[in-house]
Order: sequence, then structure tokens, then C-alpha cells
Amino acid sequence: MLKRKKVPKQFQRVLWSYNINKMDLIEDKKEIITQVLNYGDWEDLKLLYQLYSEREIKEVVKNPGRGVWFEKVLNFWTKIFNIKLKKELWEKAIFKV
Repeated sequence: MLKRKKVPKQFQRVLWSYNINKMDLIEDKKEIITQVLNYGDWEDLKLLYQLYSEREIKEVVKNPGRGVWFEKVLNFWTKIFNIKLKKELWEKAIFKV
């Protein structure tokens, strides 16, 4: 499904703390998907679905990174994909200020 390895410039605003020129669509898939789901807009989401399969996106939501998700965003995507996360996994995934 991936036609290119370079991260699209469009994603720079959701990956502000990363140098996207050094990122790879395959190696950095989890960070890219997480950041787009957390911070992206409709155009970012459409591009994300062109770059990754729904299965790949669901896999990132099923295995959330520690402390990188906004609670409302993770809640939204788990409902959209009908994913049930264990309480401990959920709590570790939520970004706390």
C-alpha cells in the first residue's frame, strides 16, 4: 500500500517535534498514525488512509503508546473501531498534564 517512504510535508504540523525529513513511513508508522489521529484534521486523516490500511491504523489504536493519547481522542477511535482496551492499558496511554 505504501508508495513512498518519505513522510508527506502536510504532516509536519502534527509531527512538530520530529524532523520529518528523517522519518520513514514504515519505521515510524506508530508515531505518525498516533500523531495524526490525535492532532490531525480531515485532510490529514484522508491522507493517512491513503498511506496506511485501516488494519494498520486499528493496530496502533489497539496497542496505544504510553502517555501519548488525549483521552477524548482515544475514546473516539476505540468506539469507531469497536476496540475494547484493558483499563491498565487505557490509563497508561492517556497523556496527563
